[in-house]
Amino acid sequence: MGARVGLLLLGLLGAAGGCGYESCPATEPKMLNVHLIPHTHNDVGWLKTVDQYFYGARNDIQHAGVQYILDSVMPQLQADPTKRFVYVEVAFFYRWWQLQPEPIRQLVRELINQGRLEFANGGWCMNDEAAVHYNAVVDQLTLGLRFLQETFGACGRPRVAWHIDPFGHAREQASLFAQMGFDGFFIGRLDYQDKANRERLREMEQVWRGSSSLKPPAADLFTGVLPNGYGPPFSFCWDQFCSDNPIVDDKSDENNVAERVSSFLRVAEAQAKHYRTNHIVMTMGSDFQYENANLWYKNMDKLLQHVNAQQANGSRVHVLYSTPSCYLWALNQANLTWSLKHDDFFPYADGPHQFWTGYFTSRPSFKRYERLSNNFLQVCKQLEALAGPGIRKGPYGEGDSSVLRRAMAVAQHHDAVSGTEKQHVANDYAKRLAAGWEACQVLVSNALATISGSKENFIFCNYLNMSVCPLSEAAGQFTVILYNPLGRSVRWIVRLPVNGAQYSVMDTDGQAVLSEIIPVSNFTRQLRRDRGNARLELIFPAVAPALGYATFAVTRLAGERQLGPQEIHARPLEIHNEHVRVLFDPVTGLLQEIQNLDKGITLPVTQGFFWYNASIGNEESSQASGAYIFRPNRSEPIPMAWRVHTYLVKNRLVQEVYQNFSAWCSQVVRLYAGESHVELEWTVGPIPTDDGWGKEIISRFDTPLETDGCFYTDSNGREIQERRRNFRPTWNLSQTEPVAGNYYPVNSRIYIKNRKFQLTVLTDRSQGGTSVSDGSLELMVHRRLLYDDDRGVGEPLMEPGDFHDGLVVRGRHLVLLDTVESSPTRHRLQAQQEFMAPQLVLAPGSAAPSTQGQRFTALRQDLPHNIHLLTLAQWDANSILLRLEHQFEQGESANGSQPVTLNLLNLFSSFTITALQEMNLAANQRREDVTRLTWWLEPGAARPQPPPKLDPSRVTLEPMEIRTFLATVQHRDTGGGLAARWVER
Repeated sequence: MGARVGLLLLGLLGAAGGCGYESCPATEPKMLNVHLIPHTHNDVGWLKTVDQYFYGARNDIQHAGVQYILDSVMPQLQADPTKRFVYVEVAFFYRWWQLQPEPIRQLVRELINQGRLEFANGGWCMNDEAAVHYNAVVDQLTLGLRFLQETFGACGRPRVAWHIDPFGHAREQASLFAQMGFDGFFIGRLDYQDKANRERLREMEQVWRGSSSLKPPAADLFTGVLPNGYGPPFSFCWDQFCSDNPIVDDKSDENNVAERVSSFLRVAEAQAKHYRTNHIVMTMGSDFQYENANLWYKNMDKLLQHVNAQQANGSRVHVLYSTPSCYLWALNQANLTWSLKHDDFFPYADGPHQFWTGYFTSRPSFKRYERLSNNFLQVCKQLEALAGPGIRKGPYGEGDSSVLRRAMAVAQHHDAVSGTEKQHVANDYAKRLAAGWEACQVLVSNALATISGSKENFIFCNYLNMSVCPLSEAAGQFTVILYNPLGRSVRWIVRLPVNGAQYSVMDTDGQAVLSEIIPVSNFTRQLRRDRGNARLELIFPAVAPALGYATFAVTRLAGERQLGPQEIHARPLEIHNEHVRVLFDPVTGLLQEIQNLDKGITLPVTQGFFWYNASIGNEESSQASGAYIFRPNRSEPIPMAWRVHTYLVKNRLVQEVYQNFSAWCSQVVRLYAGESHVELEWTVGPIPTDDGWGKEIISRFDTPLETDGCFYTDSNGREIQERRRNFRPTWNLSQTEPVAGNYYPVNSRIYIKNRKFQLTVLTDRSQGGTSVSDGSLELMVHRRLLYDDDRGVGEPLMEPGDFHDGLVVRGRHLVLLDTVESSPTRHRLQAQQEFMAPQLVLAPGSAAPSTQGQRFTALRQDLPHNIHLLTLAQWDANSILLRLEHQFEQGESANGSQPVTLNLLNLFSSFTITALQEMNLAANQRREDVTRLTWWLEPGAARPQPPPKLDPSRVTLEPMEIRTFLATVQHRDTGGGLAARWVER
């Protein structure tokens, strides 16, 4: 049927009464209502790249073409007003939408306005929940939801979150969805023991409290477990990929109506036993299904017809086309009292010995690249907002933050940052991020030129982690610009590869900055191979103002300086600064003890590297360790070395102990002057496998702390969750894997404590971690495996690395020892500083100190230490998206957990706020317009309080609260550069 005729038909048939819950089909109150939900799940990359999936290329890998799915579904919906369909991944829909002629677009708008084409989630992708940071999750959901809002209005706004495929679920994810105004959340995967227990107790649906700090129901979200993952019931799949029999209902010998109806009624009856209302849900679809939507709808039409016909014979089953929101609405109207969940859904296992905890670490270099890319994206967005909307086209060309925004959004997909994709797909994800960096670097250069009032040849050194930067290596003079994206000033150690023996460093006031030269280590030379030729590294401390930058002039001096006195080729006994002392075993060379000199704390701490043999299956289970699943072949790991080769580098700014564990594993234990944490910089790989064993490498810390089986991890970088070994809060665990079954995702920190002391380790990327015995803490840093784990990716995790001999990974752990009372403040602020690290930009030549543009801050005063500037981004030509968050939990810190009140009108110096509108977290609804369904709990429903009238001069944030604003702004006159006018605060 042509689009024009179809539109006429829609107009004649009419809609059910608009979009949203009022468009839901009628149900039968005295029957079992079976909600059929036609849907497709489209991975934004997995076995094929995003482009290959969209266009249907490389069908030799997997037959899948997303554009054909949408092409096929629309005529089916057009032809029959009872039919419905659910779509999720906006990254694909956006691309399809750009290709459509106006008649098809108008058809889609009509379908959405009638509630028959429904979006769930609405994010750019269906993001992972284990390896993601909340900042990136908020961004990717905002990106997709904004497109839906601007394209389809209120009817395009999803009411339901739909995470049917991620491999475990985080409490913070539920909190974010609730704060974005969602009414419900449906999940497809949970631990097999958890599911069996829920089925027995009929607790497949309950309310999930996503935050222990936010006042209910702000972070409460009704959550339902789908009965069959996200696929159809057994034998009722009618896609071109399926082999189930169609329903034959004519006079053919193949007529199977009686058998099909009988079988369906049995399935419905069995499923209903596990749910509490007279409504159950069946997900009719799966991965990349509906390329031929006629197959599905023709058979579902017959199913509805013949099952409902049995009502005349006494059947109490009613089948209908439905959507997630209509099913949720039916549950809400049941007016039941629901139980409450406080913990999360990690770790996930789909059977004994099958814990999906390996992906917490898989592809560690990409996990780090994703984290760095988020850091740079925030810098890019901030500078775009601060310099004004005109900077996209500037002296360095046309910059664009949207390229990195979309690449980062794709990277949050549950087969991207998770590390569970094929190698060529991982390469494509990295390529997309690299293109985003390139576009944002142009934008940042334009912004810096606008703010400073001068044009420089800005240089970005992207390989500083292996001491490569051509400008600093060769230039006799260069300028260092350190931009700080945090709302408070920070002290940062600048470390640059150089070849001169002496340098002077001058700050913006023309004052000399203490600097030191140290040799580039053999570890780094081995890592970089033939990339870069620096022999030395220049180190100096730099203070960058809040939401701004400071500039430093670096000049190479003539003459040679002897490096011998600072380098001691002997086994070190200790390193120390004014805050911390670290002792080493004189025999083994391993870390032995950490002392907090400020608090008078001494704790024996032994740290070393170990590896687990990756299982290839045994008599208990054939399950092998792979990209998804972690399964060691024994519980005790193998030590990398009991004794290590060491040497010491020591000067006024840094003390470093170099430990060589093996030919492919080394570490630097580092103390910078003035810092109160110990830095462990580890380099691991290529992991050898010529012995026939895949290996999973861990860094383990052992202490005498009595921890009673407990340890603590963050949830996506925000709230902390207590973990107990071999324990689940909501069911009696039968533990089959004492190591893998106790691994949890660590996004930013993990710690152990007793009543007095706490040992915290901060990570620079998401990793798997655990405490397998009291006083012990471990983090998996790298893994290389020889077998596939049979979860679909179809290849072992054997990353080739840059030189195709295996991946080498370098990373950092920051270790903090403190009292239990002081630790929350320290680890929160330090983790945030690591996550939102200053951005280093270089320029050739050395600008004269104290001239205009050498120092800039966009804030009139630093934000309080417990307030974080989560988002500052250009929204449109006249407005800016602003998110502020309280970064402490309720009762976590005596000072940090207090409410904070800010005057937003007097906060920024580079623009004036002329109007302010508070929004929900996703910025797709005004806060006062947000209405969510009410769910009854014992002893009653927690009812939301209406937001107070917004006073921009008095905005209060409670612990863990995020407040989102659209600010209409007027930028200051940039003539001569903003920095020239706003150096003084």
